Amino acid sequence: MSQTVDRALSILPLLARGPADLGQVAESLGVHKSTALRLLRTLHEHGLVHRQQDQRYRLGARLFALAQEAVENLDIREIAHPYLTALNERIGHTVHLAVYEEGEVLYIDKVESRYPVRMYSRIGRPVAITVAAVAKLLLADLPEAERRAVAAKLDYPPYTPRSTPNAAAFLKELATVREQGWATDLGGHEESINCVGAPVRGADGRVVAAMSVSAPNVVVTAEELLTLLPQVRRTADAISREYSGTAPTKDTA
Repeated sequence: MSQTVDRALSILPLLARGPADLGQVAESLGVHKSTALRLLRTLHEHGLVHRQQDQRYRLGARLFALAQEAVENLDIREIAHPYLTALNERIGHTVHLAVYEEGEVLYIDKVESRYPVRMYSRIGRPVAITVAAVAKLLLADLPEAERRAVAAKLDYPPYTPRSTPNAAAFLKELATVREQGWATDLGGHEESINCVGAPVRGADGRVVAAMSVSAPNVVVTAEELLTLLPQVRRTADAISREYSGTAPTKDTA
């Protein structure tokens, strides 16, 4: 039975590359055409495979519907939280998770610093979109036309002398973030607070969330915080693997 299931599942990635006829499926599986036909019929009955008029087979609509339903039911916060907690336990600083929704970047999770000096950020509250590391990561992943449209509509408050001054500077920074795959806020919102962040990606490679580590200057310097970037990126990558279903087990190391 396990061999039958294995062969049936092997048909799906084959058809993902494009329609194939019975002979091609049989050859790929290394089985007789009658065996391949039986497997294809079973998959067809479940809507996972569809037979075209030219007698070739392609992936069925039911498969796409199941995939879409699975994605819609994923809770990025629930998946990410153990990783955020593990990172916080190792480094001690505040860890955030944020998403982009309806023109705002919102914190959806936060693990507090172990140090007495705390940040005033709150879950459910929007971030300073023109300076926050998580915002840069989320907006940098938008298609160029949308990126430019968003940047043109934003205000650019001078929170500190290091704040992003205008749309041109913001777009330039987003281009850098998009290329390097990580972002910082070094005193752009509050002069005494620094932050480094990395993106969380879905199975299609698009950024679905962003995480960051933040700390005040009195606890750690900007240079010292930047040394934690590899850990931040590894954590974001681990969340991405779990979210996209490419990690067989949870890895919070």
